[in-house]
Formats: sequence, structure tokens, C-alpha cells
Amino acid sequence: MLILGRREGDSIIIDGGIRIVVVSCDRGGVRIGIDAPSHVKILRGEIADQVKSENERAAAPVPTEWLAALGAPAGTSAPSPAPDA
Repeated sequence: MLILGRREGDSIIIDGGIRIVVVSCDRGGVRIGIDAPSHVKILRGEIADQVKSENERAAAPVPTEWLAALGAPAGTSAPSPAPDA
């Protein structure tokens, strides 16, 4: 990890045309501005962690015991909808 000291108005440039500017500093934290090409995805760290864990949860195998309680045969992903009358 690279750690830099910057003051308000100072910036750093990252390969690919990404510019990070220190907008303000106070006791509550630092506000930064990010100027990047539109194809670059920018997420806050905690949001990226949530997305990763949600993707892992969604990809995990689902227990099928609840299907037996519905009367569905094993290996079926969901009960079929009732036909329209």
C-alpha cells in the first residue's frame, strides 16, 4: 500500500487517467473527488465488500429440504405454477 500526505487541492494521478483530489479535510474526515473515465467502476470499500458477500451467498448451494415440505419431487427447483383457468 502506498501512503501519501496530501493537502486540500492536492491530487494524485493513477494509471488510466484516474485523478483523485483532496477536496477538504477536517476532524470528521477527508472528502475526496475522483475523476475517472466512465468505464471505470468506482465503489466505496464497504459497498464492494457487501456486493462480494451477496454474490457469494447467491452462488452458494441452496438446501432443498423445503421443497419436500411443499410436496415437490427431489431435484425440482420450484413447484410449477397452477395453469390458468
